[in-house]
Amino acid sequence: MAFANKMNRRDFIKTAAAGALAMSLPARSYARILGANDRVNFAVIGLHGRGEEHIASIAACKNAMVTHVCDVDMRQLDKGELKTKELFGQSAAREKDIRSLLEKKEIDAITIATPEHWHAPMAIMGLQAGKHVYVEKPPSHNPAEGEMLIQAQKKYGKLVQMGNQQRSSEHTIEAMEKIRAGVIGKAYFGKAWYSNNRKSIGVGKEIPTPDYLDWELWQGPAPRRPYKDNVHPYNWHWFWHWGTGETLNNATHEIDLCLWALDVKYPHSVSASGGRYHFKDDWEFYDTILTSFEYDDKLITWEGKSCNSMFYYGRGRGATIHGTEGTLLIDRDGYEIFNNANGKTFEYVKPEKEVSLGVTGGGPMTDAHFQNFINAIVDGEKLHAPIAEGNVSATMLHLSNIAWKLGRTLKLNPSNGHILNDKAAMKNLWRREYERGWEPKI
Repeated sequence: MAFANKMNRRDFIKTAAAGALAMSLPARSYARILGANDRVNFAVIGLHGRGEEHIASIAACKNAMVTHVCDVDMRQLDKGELKTKELFGQSAAREKDIRSLLEKKEIDAITIATPEHWHAPMAIMGLQAGKHVYVEKPPSHNPAEGEMLIQAQKKYGKLVQMGNQQRSSEHTIEAMEKIRAGVIGKAYFGKAWYSNNRKSIGVGKEIPTPDYLDWELWQGPAPRRPYKDNVHPYNWHWFWHWGTGETLNNATHEIDLCLWALDVKYPHSVSASGGRYHFKDDWEFYDTILTSFEYDDKLITWEGKSCNSMFYYGRGRGATIHGTEGTLLIDRDGYEIFNNANGKTFEYVKPEKEVSLGVTGGGPMTDAHFQNFINAIVDGEKLHAPIAEGNVSATMLHLSNIAWKLGRTLKLNPSNGHILNDKAAMKNLWRREYERGWEPKI
């Protein structure tokens, strides 16, 4: 009773306002208001494509609300505001500048679905502001940023979940348990692939920045470049300055499955070959790549085809885990087990399909991954993809890009992934230069 007597006028008005609002909201939103003491208030940052799925997944979760949306593109802010009103019964507050957003005390957690050059710097800023962080894959633009993000998480003590959502997939967890139990004997080889049919991005022209876009904020920590008409909102993926190519755009998921299944972390060497074969345009990465990650007694390979959608096993993406007694084939929609005579001994097909090759990638796995993140914040549940674990697959794939760019095999320190006996690679490609005043600091 003493606590109730101390309620001041501001608290009373807020409580009364919340009650009045609850009476006007749909049942789903009303339930959120009733549970506001345990509710996690989210700000979703980066609203094109994947960011929209963040909003939808948070709406599908318990104990969560999107209270703020943030983007440097006014068109995306409009869409994000409308989507929150549709899903939550009220519009989220709008912000263009991440720095202003992070000053909001009512925000508990941020989600990051921006271009990749912003991922780690923004996540570090969020941690420093006392926010929990859900960051899309890859969590970094380069290996050094991944290390910085892990250091920041340890220093500031908030949670960081990486967006490799298959870690929260029930059928994937079940498949991994079966591998651990010896269903395919000793697992020693993981093969991962991705096949898509992306079109040419053409040759860009310098033009005035559209009035709906804040190009200065879009660039943020990246050194300044003039605006071109074939970069925003998606093709930045294919430029080294902002993106990381198809390897970190998509291989992060399947390579993570191989690491999980084989129970390994960093290899002792990485080699990669491939090129930009399909089109002649501004695309700076390969459209076709083969990478090998070698261990003392195990092997992982990655095959990426950005511009040829020939599937393997009828799947545009997936992984096969090979062992002494058989093979397990897995993707986002189920898994199959084969014996060494190539006979299928088990099959599971999910009743609800995931979005596998689209730019948004939404579905039940993302919902479950967010719910795990929310439960970890509210109840202390163990994260399925804490940044210290998720960063391993990302760093390995950064190393794939480095090996491809240099055209040579990289020898690694298996304890941390650092490149051995190659000072040029460590100096020039392990980290990047930043726009002055935007350098991430722990």
